[in-house]
Amino acid sequence: MAAAPASESSFEPWAAESPARGAMRVMALVEAVSMSGTAKAVLEFAREASRPRHDLPPVGISIVTFARGEPDNAFIRIVRREGYPIDIVTESGPFDPGVLPRLREAVKRRQPDILWTNAVKSHFLVRLSGLDRRAAWVAFHHGYTTTDWKTRLYNQFDRWSPRGARRVVTVCRAFAADLRTRGIRSERIRVQPMPIRPSAPVPPEAVADLRRRLGVAGGQPVLLAVGRLSREKGHAELLGALAEMRRREPGLALKLLIAGDGPQRRELETLSARLDLGDAVLFLGYQENVRPLYALADVFVLASHSEGSPNVLLEAMEAGVAVVATAVGGIPEIATDEENALLVEPRNVPALAQALLRAIQDPPLRATLTGAAGQVVRRHTPDQYYRNLVAIFREALSA
Repeated sequence: MAAAPASESSFEPWAAESPARGAMRVMALVEAVSMSGTAKAVLEFAREASRPRHDLPPVGISIVTFARGEPDNAFIRIVRREGYPIDIVTESGPFDPGVLPRLREAVKRRQPDILWTNAVKSHFLVRLSGLDRRAAWVAFHHGYTTTDWKTRLYNQFDRWSPRGARRVVTVCRAFAADLRTRGIRSERIRVQPMPIRPSAPVPPEAVADLRRRLGVAGGQPVLLAVGRLSREKGHAELLGALAEMRRREPGLALKLLIAGDGPQRRELETLSARLDLGDAVLFLGYQENVRPLYALADVFVLASHSEGSPNVLLEAMEAGVAVVATAVGGIPEIATDEENALLVEPRNVPALAQALLRAIQDPPLRATLTGAAGQVVRRHTPDQYYRNLVAIFREALSA
């Protein structure tokens, strides 16, 4: 599709037939250029909505996203490939006032019953534009990031924006408590963790090929981190923990794979060099398909300072990788220390190093953790996620 001019937005009709008569029309606003955890959850809802169901009324879903320049990125390509209708609201730059009429036009065309926002910018735009008076608005709070000044400003707006939503959904009880301090009434708040869909095993030959391409020796322990390279994800502490592990065990020739990109990448590469980690660390950049990386890894590590319901944690558990994570946000609501994961305090480099050494050096411990993690995965199915959100949407319609 050709790029839409900056003064217009692109519109794609319902891929096959319009939603069934009487279907609940849901419009999901997603701010994503890649398959972030939020984007994956929205697509899982769309997939579940597309399945024939006899016990729930039908749901039709369309997606709205934002783009500058040519509207083409990994998220848009996947939505189009799977056949879901999408409106791409173009913007000329940050805080483009033309976004408001374009968003209103998209809502006018789709006539949704439910507006489902998934980030602070979308929360703000829906309330500022008055669209919360045209459809039942459900704001999904996934947590805050502080990657740049625009995000920090939208975070401040979020003290006002979601108060207009009929329901505010968030991913963990810790975030629900924070929302109450921001003036959201308890009766409007619902907690819904993220879903995970079981995947087919990665073929052994694909894992062997990846091992060769990355220069990972046979039998060499592999640590894996997946996520945005921004300060709150704790990659600096992870690199410090790797240096500490090498000091404690000089003969331990392990490899740390970091999949993801973000504003801190150059700083982290400089830190890795300063810690003399050499080729023990590989920065892989953004990876559209991380399944082979999970299959290669012995231990998945999540060193975040703050988290909600991290999709990568569930992905690692589903893939059968032992988990070492920080006990922040919603992580302890998913993982239990010494039962299905090893949990440590955030920013505690020695504790993180010790937990990683335990996991790497104790195969029976890893087997115990991954075996118990399977029970966690079974509690986070896309089907249950879909049912719970449909129930919340119904509440919003009748509120």
